[in-house]
Amino acid sequence: MMGPAHSLSGAAAWLGVGAAAAAAGHTMPWPVLVVGALITAGAALAPDLDHKSATISRAFGPVSKTLCEVVDKLSYAVYKATKGTGDPRRTGGHRTLTHTWLWAVLVGAGCSVAAVTGGRWAVLAILFVHLVLAVEGLLWRAARVSSDVLVWLLGATSAWILAGVLDQPGNGASWLFDAPGQEYMWLGLPIVLGALVHDIGDALTVSGCPILWPIPMGRKRWYPLGPPKFMRFRAGSWVEVKVLMPAFMILGGAGAAAALNVI
Repeated sequence: MMGPAHSLSGAAAWLGVGAAAAAAGHTMPWPVLVVGALITAGAALAPDLDHKSATISRAFGPVSKTLCEVVDKLSYAVYKATKGTGDPRRTGGHRTLTHTWLWAVLVGAGCSVAAVTGGRWAVLAILFVHLVLAVEGLLWRAARVSSDVLVWLLGATSAWILAGVLDQPGNGASWLFDAPGQEYMWLGLPIVLGALVHDIGDALTVSGCPILWPIPMGRKRWYPLGPPKFMRFRAGSWVEVKVLMPAFMILGGAGAAAALNVI
């Protein structure tokens, strides 16, 4: 999938979680619903850190471009070191390490630990990174023609404002994990969800996605999971643009309405 579809699917997934929480009698505070949707939209771009031409590679200028090159090489090295006898030869690391459930869980857990132990500045950093990515994904047309500095300023300002809103009593800093010292531990959840939604989206495409690594399947450790080949599509095709993206918008809207008890 392309960046905009990944971000839309990520936001829709978190809004769906909000709807499920409301149906179970544990309605999310609205700031958690909004911030979680934005973080998930941003996190849904993050697995493409292994792709030098992906949306995320442009998000933070030379820093993200260099990081993508490093992650690509790291992912390729891990692939070569762990591939099974049935895994094909590769020349790069795209759709390997960062496109697995293990990567999603580790990154999400790392962000939760950082949010709990790093205090307000760690929370602001997590919000800033994912809000910039959300802008790049959800507002990609505007972001492409805008200055990077303006996008970064929007991300920084939004992070500061939303962190202030979450800090207010009852607004969500202690949502789900309410023991003393566990404020913002939940921030890792939308990050895990965004990465997994990205992987599922890529699994629908022609190449599939090795979500289950390092669990072996037959002679392959990097098995490209996906539906039957006749049901797959190429990234950026009409199926993605004309069918899936509108569907994500509709599902996200319905999820938001249900999560806020509007319907």
